[in-house]
Amino acid sequence: MARSLAGFLALFLFVLICGAASLFQPISDSHRSAALELFTPTHGSFKSLEETYEALRTFEVLGIGKKPDVTATACRSISETLGLLTSTPKDLFYALKANSIVKCKINEKTSEGIITRLNTAVNGASSLLDFYYSIGGLVLIKDQTSKADVYLTDAEGVFRSVKAFSQSDGRWRYSSNNPESSAFAAGIALETLAGIVSLASSEMDQSLIITLKNDISKLFDSIEKYDDGALYFDDKLVDGHEHQGPLSTTSSVVRGLTAFAAVTAGSVNLPGDKILGLAKFFLGIGVPGDAKDFFNQIDSLACLESNRVSIPLILSLPSTELSLTKKDSLKVRVNTVLGSNAPPLTVKLVGAFSSGSKDASLVESQELKFDAETGVHILSSLPKSIDVGSYTFVFEIVLHESEHEKVYVTGNQTKVPIFVTGLIKIENAEITVLDGDLGSIETQKKLDLAGQNVVSLSANHLQKLRISFQLTTPRGRAFKPHQALLKLRHESKIEHIFVVGNSGKQFEILLNFLGLVEKFFYLSGRYDIELAVGDAVMENSLLRAIGHIELDLPEPPEKAPRPPPQPVDPYSRYGPKAEITHIFRAPEKHPPKELSLAFLGLTILPLLGFLVGVLRLGVNLKNFPSKAIPATFAILFHVGIGAVLLLYVLFWLKLDLFQTLKLLGFLGVFLVLVGHRILSHLAAASAKVKSA
Repeated sequence: MARSLAGFLALFLFVLICGAASLFQPISDSHRSAALELFTPTHGSFKSLEETYEALRTFEVLGIGKKPDVTATACRSISETLGLLTSTPKDLFYALKANSIVKCKINEKTSEGIITRLNTAVNGASSLLDFYYSIGGLVLIKDQTSKADVYLTDAEGVFRSVKAFSQSDGRWRYSSNNPESSAFAAGIALETLAGIVSLASSEMDQSLIITLKNDISKLFDSIEKYDDGALYFDDKLVDGHEHQGPLSTTSSVVRGLTAFAAVTAGSVNLPGDKILGLAKFFLGIGVPGDAKDFFNQIDSLACLESNRVSIPLILSLPSTELSLTKKDSLKVRVNTVLGSNAPPLTVKLVGAFSSGSKDASLVESQELKFDAETGVHILSSLPKSIDVGSYTFVFEIVLHESEHEKVYVTGNQTKVPIFVTGLIKIENAEITVLDGDLGSIETQKKLDLAGQNVVSLSANHLQKLRISFQLTTPRGRAFKPHQALLKLRHESKIEHIFVVGNSGKQFEILLNFLGLVEKFFYLSGRYDIELAVGDAVMENSLLRAIGHIELDLPEPPEKAPRPPPQPVDPYSRYGPKAEITHIFRAPEKHPPKELSLAFLGLTILPLLGFLVGVLRLGVNLKNFPSKAIPATFAILFHVGIGAVLLLYVLFWLKLDLFQTLKLLGFLGVFLVLVGHRILSHLAAASAKVKSA
């Protein structure tokens, strides 16, 4: 029970700290390993060009060198799709997406055909997705061909056609016939409009751009927030379209936002904290287990890594557990979301607070020293005010160059949960048996809780047991662990657990046996004593048997409570059972030996009569076969009969019934086979004699 309580308290402390502050880590090698597992081609290719693009894009962003080689099969599939006249704009879009990475050569005639078909699709588009695939395809073919005439003749007209699907709250509809709007559709619309701007043959009407920027601001007004500062978009179920979760919805908005910001002059008026909140959302997911979710996470982070709005910087710690015993240094990293190096900056520790406390900061603001070789900001020694315990450290990032403040966003302050552990000094440990009336010391012994010594005590119900010790932190302060428990276990396996109280550094418990006789069920005998002292930040937590005490308790009165039944081990039913001893009836008295031999002689007389009769009559061998094969079967038949007679003798002398029946079965089959052959021969010979 003490071990279970220790584990529960440690878990509770961890949850409490994580609830107060959260730590986000940039993309790491665990993502690269997961990418190779999630994106595995079947027989050298992926199921579709969409999956091919998502896999190749993920490998490209993560910089994975040893990746599956699908270039040949991808180029073949891309060429087939681009050459088919029946390919839809969606098919062409994903074929060109995949080709933007594998760089397959597209001949000029095919390119012209694709441009013509996509322009036709733009003119006939009636829904947001129609515009998205056709405009997106034109943007991609423009980047992959040498032709300079890939543009929209009426870009503003197409822009207004797409803008007609927008709503007043910044969300968008998929078509004019569908009244439902969504943030996912807004992301698609922004990406589409960014494509229209890049395909315009002349400068767009700036009023359209300004209006769209206002729509983006309205869209971000509806963004949702987690307690850890992560921001995300979510949609209710949209009629006629598959519901998109927060990850795919937020990813769509990020792609659209960064694409639009890349093709327009000026800046999108969005607070940097919202961009940082989006980055925290994607990093807070960890490593998704679904390939689509994994792609959305990595692709969105890549968009945030190089966007023109604000590039988020992430503060992380290699370890949030520091040991005073080992004199660990506080180390901090600042990177982009994909783990790239940050611009020149300074990290400051501006505050440190005990978890759950609203008191003033325990430290003064101080800068961390930057190590250029490792790229880590270091505080070599913790302040003296920081002792063992759980804290929330508050960091602030200060960029060195003012120009970088327009490019990067760091957030105001970053709160990080920190565990500070250490060896707790356990001193002045004693166990004492006191006289109940006078309180005088009957027996007193020192305890070495760091060693393995045990004590042996005895007491009666009129005496008391006292256990005391002191706990001190490495900084010399009083330490109060999350648990300090004393357990007494009777030889009948009944346990009693008591909480050890404290006053400052001193921990003490006094057991008055007179008041505990009912709790102990008046059970005299040996009680083993166990002490448990533990805490998540205590490096030398202990659960130790410190000895035993022989208790002499009075006899229980008639209505005294009975000890509870001890739980039965459910696996004991499968253990060895008690040995069963059979008692047989005594054998009956045997008759005299002479009488038994006389009866044996009488049983042999019929056999002797049979033998005498055979000798008197003579043996008839006239019908014994003369030919070799029939004679052999005849001999085997008689040998088999003799074997059966011998088996009967062995049954009486040695064999049991089961052994005899098994052997008799084999002999019976043998006799049937050879007997049938010899009898068939005799029948045939008899038939010849009669016919003659």
